[in-house]
Amino acid sequence: MKIGIVIYSNDPETVWNAFRFGAFSLKQGESVRVFLVGRGVDAEGLDTEQFAVVSMMQAFTEAGGEIFTCGTCLKTRSKDGTKLCPVSNMRTMLDIVQESDKVLTF
Repeated sequence: MKIGIVIYSNDPETVWNAFRFGAFSLKQGESVRVFLVGRGVDAEGLDTEQFAVVSMMQAFTEAGGEIFTCGTCLKTRSKDGTKLCPVSNMRTMLDIVQESDKVLTF
């Protein structure tokens, strides 16, 4: 199954759980792509003592998941894309939605 995950939250626990679910799904043989939009583009700066968001994101990509980041949302926050969270656009988000069997939002 192809799973699309759209993350709009910048709550550390929510984002950590979204990537935890994505990593678990990949290990079960599913295909998973994540699109970060709005507050979700803050994901790499959300580490807390309780929720190691970046480590979970890395585990997700190491398991074969892909992360895409809204370029406009980054620009409004004066941020750039990174190797872990490359700049993307609405076309990619639409592709994820159209090509996924299931889409989850966090």
